[in-house]
Amino acid sequence: MSLSVTIDQQSGFCFGVVYAIQMAEDFLENHDTLYCLGDIVHNDLEVNRLKAKGLHIINHDDLVHLKNTSVLIRAHGEPPSTYQIALENNIELIDASCPVVLKLQNRVRNAYDSDTQIIIFGKPGHAEVNGLLGQTQNQAIVITSIEDLDSANINYSKPIQFFSQTTKSTAKFYQIKQEIEKRIQNEFKANDTICRQVSNREPQLDTFAKNFDVIIFIAGKKSSNGKVLYEVCKQSNPNSYFISSVEEIELEWFKEAKTVGICGATSTPMWQMEEAKKWIENQFPPSIN
Repeated sequence: MSLSVTIDQQSGFCFGVVYAIQMAEDFLENHDTLYCLGDIVHNDLEVNRLKAKGLHIINHDDLVHLKNTSVLIRAHGEPPSTYQIALENNIELIDASCPVVLKLQNRVRNAYDSDTQIIIFGKPGHAEVNGLLGQTQNQAIVITSIEDLDSANINYSKPIQFFSQTTKSTAKFYQIKQEIEKRIQNEFKANDTICRQVSNREPQLDTFAKNFDVIIFIAGKKSSNGKVLYEVCKQSNPNSYFISSVEEIELEWFKEAKTVGICGATSTPMWQMEEAKKWIENQFPPSIN
């Protein structure tokens, strides 16, 4: 049995991740070491590839003890405190913050200055969300679902501005917006700050997933965007499977299949999708008549 395997050419790194990785590789062409504050991308295999070139992943505790060196800020962005530490420790920052994230940080900071309650739809502890919280001196309220509107310390009698982490689901953002509108007793402004390069992939993947017997979706297990986009595939095609590496592929998934589609998150490198395509094709070579 042979399979037709197709890679979704619109999957893979968003421009923010491409920019960060390119900055890291350019720096390491002329230097042996570059520190990076957190995983440069939520994909272990890509991180390991860059580690082999001299990239060292550090956390914020490590940053405090570094001096007179260079540190990359990844696309997710950082809170103001990180820049202050770098200034005090004579650290050169290679700032690869995504322009979309920087614009969002600025909007959140301006809204906070206007003495309005800030609610952020995002994943607590996520690097981008931490950067946003830093714009409000950690006073913003982070929620993950409609249910959180009951448990979070929100005063609906005060003005509210609602923002979103750039990689969250557009549909869920508007569901939460509608629920807040039912409760609010004061001024309310919802800011759709979801990156369109990310959100536009949802309808595109919906169409892509329907065209194949089996979908192999590749992303790092820590990728928030990966979880969102995989759910799009799963709803469109029940025979969708989430993997982080080719070792996780199971042959029984293709038992009844003739066509396979391979796609991924904004943190999934094209080389990894090509690797999966080659692996599957090797298991099911064309039949010889």
